[in-house]
Amino acid sequence: MKHIIILGDGMSDHPVERLGGKTLLEYARPEYMNRLAKMGRTGRLQTIPSGFAPGSEVANTSILGYDLNKVYEGRGPLEAASIGYELHPDDLALRCNIISLADGNIITHNGGNLETADADVLIQELNKYLGDDRVRFITGIQYRHLLVIRGGSKHVVCAPPHDHPNEPWEKLLVKAEDNAPVEPGRMTAEETAELINRLIIESQQILSAHPFNRNRAAKGERQANSIWPWGGGYRPSMQPLTQLYPQVKSGTVISAVDLIRGIGHYAGLEIVNVEGATGLANTNYEGKAQAAIEALQHDDFVFVHVEATDEAGHDGDLELKLRAIDYLDKRLIKPVYEAVCQMNEPVCIAILPDHPTPVEMRIHVDEPVPFLIWHPGIEADAVEHYDEVSCVSGSYGMLKLNEFMNQLMKI
Repeated sequence: MKHIIILGDGMSDHPVERLGGKTLLEYARPEYMNRLAKMGRTGRLQTIPSGFAPGSEVANTSILGYDLNKVYEGRGPLEAASIGYELHPDDLALRCNIISLADGNIITHNGGNLETADADVLIQELNKYLGDDRVRFITGIQYRHLLVIRGGSKHVVCAPPHDHPNEPWEKLLVKAEDNAPVEPGRMTAEETAELINRLIIESQQILSAHPFNRNRAAKGERQANSIWPWGGGYRPSMQPLTQLYPQVKSGTVISAVDLIRGIGHYAGLEIVNVEGATGLANTNYEGKAQAAIEALQHDDFVFVHVEATDEAGHDGDLELKLRAIDYLDKRLIKPVYEAVCQMNEPVCIAILPDHPTPVEMRIHVDEPVPFLIWHPGIEADAVEHYDEVSCVSGSYGMLKLNEFMNQLMKI
């Protein structure tokens, strides 16, 4: 039995009054997700371990069966792996958003939907004025980049910008952890926090003066006018999935997001690049579907990640998130399901989000997510729809953390 996980990042949501008190999945009634739920079995999954924030790096690593207490090092090192930047043992790697500020507040975590080519120009400008033997900025994708500090301490408290829309940025500056340990050969946590905050403040002067942002300001558009580092850590140590689960002989990860590609790298999965995959609602769903179908021809495990639903949730855009759910259903899940039905070897399909990103909150929340599992010959449960309410009655009940992957690998 081969396995494919299709993950709609942040797809789960809360009941919305504008939708008659239904969640977005209830309201959207996605045809193929509902079909697979009716033919398969469902349940709910707690993806966030106790003591961890509900970030995508935590949830996706947990879904793949890893113990976060043993492997977690933050988003930065994972994204470094995806970018292809080899961390030195004494490097601190932080995810570095380029964000939009206005009137002293964080307006959006994504720099006004920044394009990668434009972002690269800004990253090079930051390296010109702020980079040195200790500090280096690395271009990633769109607004998601990397800050590497040689000898930095990971024991600092950083606020993820997507969790603080419309809040004053100065109140969210980096702080040292309480009772942070002193690590030989590294800066103290206080020194690291002071350096990062200086980079944030100086980046605002540099980016605001750049012609790219001056042109945006003249057009009344959001400016990409500050960096915001967070999610820092050192180089992680993760066993490949082939060692954790003997059922996985080879695998592939398909995602436009550096974070997910980095997890895949350390999990020993092949990273597949899909032209036109953007991480937004305009991503190439058909291309991802085709890449997944092709991967199933030679691999026995495929992980397909779609970021669009999460981005719409962070933007608080109800209509866009509904549209992204529909696109995921019709343009990715449908062709994968139809192709799987024609394959000689049976394939198990699992569908789930990593965490909810409610459109009326615009942040990640630590709540169970609905999941479905279908394969040829599975004994269906009584659930007929895939949504947060229906899956409460699913025959898998409530699973926690690596119980999902353990259950999947039994099939």
